[in-house]
Amino acid sequence: MFKKIFGMVAAFSVLIALAACGGDDEGSNEKASIGEEVDYQIIGIDPGAGLMDLTINTVLPEYGLDKKWEVQESSGVAMTAELARAIDNEEPIIVTAWIPHWKFSRFDLKMLDDPKGAFGGEEDINTLVRKGLKDDMPGAYKFFDQFQWEPDHMQDVMVKIEDGQPEQEAAQEWVEANEDLVNSWTEGVESGDGAEIKMTYVAWDDVIASSNVVKYVLENKLDYNVKLLQVEPGPMFASVADGSADAMIGAWLPSTHDAYYEEFEGEFEDLGVNLTGTRNGLAVPAYMDIDSIEDLIDTE
Repeated sequence: MFKKIFGMVAAFSVLIALAACGGDDEGSNEKASIGEEVDYQIIGIDPGAGLMDLTINTVLPEYGLDKKWEVQESSGVAMTAELARAIDNEEPIIVTAWIPHWKFSRFDLKMLDDPKGAFGGEEDINTLVRKGLKDDMPGAYKFFDQFQWEPDHMQDVMVKIEDGQPEQEAAQEWVEANEDLVNSWTEGVESGDGAEIKMTYVAWDDVIASSNVVKYVLENKLDYNVKLLQVEPGPMFASVADGSADAMIGAWLPSTHDAYYEEFEGEFEDLGVNLTGTRNGLAVPAYMDIDSIEDLIDTE
């Protein structure tokens, strides 16, 4: 009888020990760092983008993350596709991000706090034109000088395009719904009588949206013939600086495109801000338990 009782007690003790071990394993999983959860990878965009340079060469070193963390090169399309896949599976993911962008309307995301201000805070988007445009095409110059809108306006167009509308159709729909604002751009601008305007842009969702809105207005309200030329960020600035393009409306300043602006400064005319309130940073799905870039720092 004693042996039977002793055996039962021993077995019960083993079960308790196993349960305790299981609890410890579960606890260790819960303590996995954010870095471990995402393999110390941030999903980025095009390697030539100013946001990539800023993240890799300024933000990561500023927070002491450059020894472990890497920013994976991809594209805007690939980044959002990977973001959508992760969210569908409720997996952790960190992406380079900027506002305005349609992904903030489509997904429940949060920008990570940047207490060190490494991303530079809010930015503006400026319009740059080639030297001599005012003399050659005063109407186009006046239009570009008067073009200004808000982040919500741009984001509306971006969402339409992302939902599958052709770019010019999305632009037309937005223009027709915002007649008063568009009229402020075209006020006092003479007809172009079919004159050709070359605009360079990068294949970023925000610049695609704004460039197509401007193209639609110039062609359908002011009788210009607009050629949109897709290039990388460097050539976008260089083409306006050397006069092979007439204008660009996607200069993110003072941080994202700072290097290109400084390289060609004095070789173009800066007409000033066409949109204010943009922001660069890192974004995560709202379900992730992280709020700041500082949370990426391992405490071990």
